[in-house]
Amino acid sequence: MSSTSRSACAWFVFDAAVVVAFVVIGRHTHHHRETLGGVVSTTWPFGAGLLVGWATVLWAQRRPSKLGSGIVIWVSTVALGMVLRVTSGQGTAAAFVGVALGFLGLFMLGARALAATRRAKGSSG
Repeated sequence: MSSTSRSACAWFVFDAAVVVAFVVIGRHTHHHRETLGGVVSTTWPFGAGLLVGWATVLWAQRRPSKLGSGIVIWVSTVALGMVLRVTSGQGTAAAFVGVALGFLGLFMLGARALAATRRAKGSSG
């Protein structure tokens, strides 16, 4: 496996972990039981959005570690996740959309910005 493939896999696992963390924290905050079924039920719309975002980035042959690719993945995760929640009868209050955008954006884009900063420092030093 090439270093580019390993990097893409690592970023995908990171993004998926961020989505699961968002769901688990949200369910805990709202006093929902953290059953496997409950977590899966809440996660799948965002997981589908994440997969579409990743497919888009890989199809366009962009580097998933780049901030621009992260924006595509982030927006897809939240937008498609919310659409799928609505079509499956789950709620999408405005505050929930804002929290999803903020939490997922902070971690998905923040990690990529941090990685870019480290890469830049590494190449200049």
